[in-house]
Amino acid sequence: MPWRTALIVPVPEAEPAVAELRLAHDGSAALGVPAHVTILVPFAPPGEVDEDAVANVLAPFERFAFVLDRVERFPEGVVWLHPEPSEPFSALTAAFVARWPEHPPYEGAHEVVIPHLTLSDEDPVDVDLALPIACVAREVTLIELGGDGRWRTRRRFELASP
Repeated sequence: MPWRTALIVPVPEAEPAVAELRLAHDGSAALGVPAHVTILVPFAPPGEVDEDAVANVLAPFERFAFVLDRVERFPEGVVWLHPEPSEPFSALTAAFVARWPEHPPYEGAHEVVIPHLTLSDEDPVDVDLALPIACVAREVTLIELGGDGRWRTRRRFELASP
């Protein structure tokens, strides 16, 4: 795995509906990563993460409501939930890329980054969920991959109250 840190928005409201499915089909779930929308992966190596700079990037952002409104599939087989609106997630990603252009999302593999909550990382599973799921983006979490191969929360950065 080429990265050791990532920035995510946890989505605890989705856990009751997606936890079992993710454990069976999304490798990150078994490694400790909660249901989330990714903001930036890979991020900086652990020793190079400037947490004060992360907090500064996030300072202008307020928490926001969104819904997971539909199931989608990427051509390579990833099954995911679409957050609506997705623009606030894109704005968060853009702010981090502007500050750390040397760490493009997904190592620059995708010209357009589509905000999503992964359900299955490669299996073309059938998904039957009660949608929409109402959610609130309250924080951006910096997670770090430990030597044991499990992801852990390094720091939570609360988004401002509106």
